[in-house]
This record gives sequence, C-alpha cells and structure tokens, in this order.
Amino acid sequence: MSDVKRTMTGSVISLSGDKSRVALIQRTVKHKLVGKIMKRSSKIRFHDEQNSSKLGDKVKIKETRPISKTKSWELVEIVQSAKGDVS
Repeated sequence: MSDVKRTMTGSVISLSGDKSRVALIQRTVKHKLVGKIMKRSSKIRFHDEQNSSKLGDKVKIKETRPISKTKSWELVEIVQSAKGDVS
C-alpha cells in the first residue's frame, strides 16, 4: 500500500477549538457542458497540535487517520502568515 497522503493548501477561517482549525480550500473546475471556469470551495477541519496557526494564515494540510468525528487532516506547515501579523 502507498504511503503517499493527499495534501491541500488553504486559508484558516476559524479557530474552532483547542488544537482544531477550519481551512477553506478553493479550486477552479471547468463546467462539463458549457466550458465555463467555476470556483468551488470546501471547508476542511484539521488538527493543529501546537495551536500555531492563526486566523487568515495560509496552511498546508495532509490527510491522516481519523482523529475525531470530523477531523481526518493535520497541519503540515504554515505557508504564509496572515497579513498584518507582527509576531
């Protein structure tokens, strides 16, 4: 079996609880019939062990074993900090 895990990049839109975050993943798809380019998005809950990500950060997450009922993704790295963050 392959050890390759799916990874996605999105922005943090909610600090939903301790060690939990919600990321908005946006992608573009082409309509099958019309051919128009459309934006699609999905909210994914992920595990952040150190509570290091903040609201507005751009993060990279990977698929993992189920951690709770809604969380089966975990933080890999913070790609870009939120604008206006001085820390």
